[in-house]
Amino acid sequence: MANNQTKNSSLSSRLLFSLNHLRRSPLMLLVHLSVLLLVILWTLPTAGLLISSFRDKDQLAVSGWWTSLSSSEQNLIGRTKGPDHQSLIDGKYVLSGKIEELSEGDAVLRFGWLSTEPEAYQVNTLAEMKAGGSLTVSEDGQYTMTSIKPFTGSRGKRIFYTALSSPKFSLNNYKEVLNSEGIGQSFINSLTVTIPATIIPILIAAFAAYALSWMRLPGRGVLIAVVVGLLVVPLQMSLIPLLQMYNSIGTFFGVPSKTYLGVWLAHTGFGLPLAIYLLRNYISSLPKEIIESARVDGANDFEIFVRIVLPLSFPALASFAIFQFLWVWNDLLVATVFLGNGENELVLTGRLRELLGSRGGNWEILTASAFVSIAVPLTVFWTLQRYLVRGLLSGSVK
Repeated sequence: MANNQTKNSSLSSRLLFSLNHLRRSPLMLLVHLSVLLLVILWTLPTAGLLISSFRDKDQLAVSGWWTSLSSSEQNLIGRTKGPDHQSLIDGKYVLSGKIEELSEGDAVLRFGWLSTEPEAYQVNTLAEMKAGGSLTVSEDGQYTMTSIKPFTGSRGKRIFYTALSSPKFSLNNYKEVLNSEGIGQSFINSLTVTIPATIIPILIAAFAAYALSWMRLPGRGVLIAVVVGLLVVPLQMSLIPLLQMYNSIGTFFGVPSKTYLGVWLAHTGFGLPLAIYLLRNYISSLPKEIIESARVDGANDFEIFVRIVLPLSFPALASFAIFQFLWVWNDLLVATVFLGNGENELVLTGRLRELLGSRGGNWEILTASAFVSIAVPLTVFWTLQRYLVRGLLSGSVK
């Protein structure tokens, strides 16, 4: 009898668990689909940018990245050989050969000899030209142009044609960006700005976070509220007053206005509120017994901070370092204001902006530049990302 009751109770528990699972499954399915949708929405633009950075610039100009694996039609311009290659056959002057601009594997679909009618004739048909001339082009780009008068000029005659181009991928876009003048100096400038502008606020914020967490200070709650309030202050609103203050102090002490010190201090000021907020949440969640035991053993606040708090706070330090490094590395506004636009002072983002401007906004330069600029931040992120979630969530629950 007891065994039957136990079996019935176990069966009831299983049924209840199954019912709860069935009730939750639609909600869980909705959550999973939402996460999957967000991942796709964030991944697709990056994937498209990456694919476009390796594509041929002519194909990139006429088709989207989603067509990168299929052939595409392109309107192109080719030239015949120069007049010195003409020959006289049956009383007519003839220029023949293959369109040099036609890439290997491409096929000509239509052609024309006027810029207003680039697709007037099918391949292997005879196109009548002015003054008794003619032109014919084959699918593989072989052409024959005739005229009753000799061809003149220093260059060949233009041929307008539409070609079916096979997919082309190369590293030419990256080579153009990496070999551009001044890119190496700008890379060093960005490192010179970013590394100190990441380390300095971490050091200051760590001391401040410990003081706001474990030291008895008058008005500590007000200070914490001020730090949280500073998180919502827009950078653009405070940039000009900060620059005027820096220039006034620099003039008083004889410090030049456009120096690395200025951009380090600016990034430190803008990064400190978030740094203090994150580190304070983490440090205040450390076990109180550890701090009290250290005090009983005779350790002062500095020793507790250096020997206990800092080693235990590495996840929080790493999480803020990721945010600060990404922000400073990708920054252009603060670096332009405090460092300038000189050839020797431009950071990488400024150099890439100049590179795009000098080329009229070519898409192939834009896509390759994007991945050149994010190479270092991605390395930093993947190196420290295991500490990111731990650092952000620590202190949220007790």
